[in-house]
Amino acid sequence: MSEQAAGRITGIHTIGVPVTDQDKAIGFYVGTLGFEKRMDMPLPQLGSRWIEVAPAGGAVSIALVQAHDGLPSGRECGVRFTTPDAAALHRELTAAGVDVDELLNWPGVPPMFAFRDQDGNGMEIVQDMVQH
Repeated sequence: MSEQAAGRITGIHTIGVPVTDQDKAIGFYVGTLGFEKRMDMPLPQLGSRWIEVAPAGGAVSIALVQAHDGLPSGRECGVRFTTPDAAALHRELTAAGVDVDELLNWPGVPPMFAFRDQDGNGMEIVQDMVQH
């Protein structure tokens, strides 16, 4: 990589997740997952809003982008969130009625599980094995 290219990308700000109803998505990500809403700005030219939510103190946010023909909802997003206790969070989300898969406990791999948001967008929870 050239020296010029080496300094152009310095981090990840936000990851877009397509949703069909932005208010319902806020309810899920803020109300159910406990994220904080960081931004909610109207986009009148698009007839939607720019909304960012994130885990409290998290450096990367999730943009709840209005789904459309070129950006449908209900897909695997490739987003992996971390938690200090995957089993406890799995129980909590199951009790809240979230669509979750079984908790996976494989030898040598952190406990993890997949879940889907209100639009069927697939994401994963992985237990943070770093000791704080």
